Amino acid sequence: MVDPHLTPSQVLSATFLSTRGLEKRGLHKRMIRRLVSEGRLIRLRRGRYADPRSHPHVLDAGRAGGRLDCVSLLATLGVFVRERPGLHIQFDRTASRIPVRRPEFTAHWRSGGELFDNLTTDLIGALTQAVKCQSPRDAIATLDSAWHLGLVDEDQIAEVFSRLPRRYRALRRLLDRRMESGPETLVRLILRGLGCEVDVQVHISGVGRVDFVVDGWLIIECDSKAHHEGWDAQRRDRRRDLAAAALGYTTIRPLAEDVLYAYDATATALRAVILTGRARNASLTPAHRRRRPENPGSGAKIDVSAGVGDAAPTRQRSKPSEMRSISSSRCSTGRNAPAAAFIWNASRSSSP
Repeated sequence: MVDPHLTPSQVLSATFLSTRGLEKRGLHKRMIRRLVSEGRLIRLRRGRYADPRSHPHVLDAGRAGGRLDCVSLLATLGVFVRERPGLHIQFDRTASRIPVRRPEFTAHWRSGGELFDNLTTDLIGALTQAVKCQSPRDAIATLDSAWHLGLVDEDQIAEVFSRLPRRYRALRRLLDRRMESGPETLVRLILRGLGCEVDVQVHISGVGRVDFVVDGWLIIECDSKAHHEGWDAQRRDRRRDLAAAALGYTTIRPLAEDVLYAYDATATALRAVILTGRARNASLTPAHRRRRPENPGSGAKIDVSAGVGDAAPTRQRSKPSEMRSISSSRCSTGRNAPAAAFIWNASRSSSP
């Protein structure tokens, strides 16, 4: 029975054992067959066995003769990735006697190095491949997620980019480990493209912590079913919104599913909200113009946890996105398939 509470280290340390390796441990062929029949050992393919408590995706990759890789491995670890059918599996370029690959599997051909008996790739390799496999926006969200979860640190993020072609380096400036979900990263990129002043993960007295405060008056909360389902959650959110309104804020709650699957429509809607608010503020007399509350309630406290690097400021003036032209990235499905290309306006880059 698969343990539903496997830790990342347990997933990443999954290995197979060969028949010879089992015999060295005192298990002869008859005993191996008995353990397999009892479900205490999984036969992946001829001469390869694994712990039945391993994640089923890891076992499927092993049955295919490879290692779980890319977005499939990251999703297993709880990292945000764009949902994709099938599994992404890494195969050694020199591998032989590989079983016939199922059509829903995506193959990544590269050397496994010292990972001969591993059933997963190394985390840095998986992140590197996932950046190539996804659109730039989704790649940023994936790296933000892995960093936020503590699976990688800043040095390891740097190692990911050292393995990538130079054209990917513009992404590095757009990362922010404070993002708690993929939709939050995507909304942050929309706001950056609109040139908004954005405060991230802000604590407002009487309201609590909010995802974004935009231009000093607009609160944006990225709602998902997992954390906002049920009447209790809705009641809490409505009370928070009322408390924020009493302090002069307007709150909007774009749905995570809309951010993920209706990105352009969500960006258009957010742009309309922000431009309407700016026009309304501009039409007011100076005495009545909506201004950023300097000390709402008993005092707003801003979470200044680090973003990019150790000295990243919480408040930041966003600039138009570096992503001027983006084409959908596809995973390589063969040994020589090229990485997807995209164009960056790197000269306009700045820390997010």
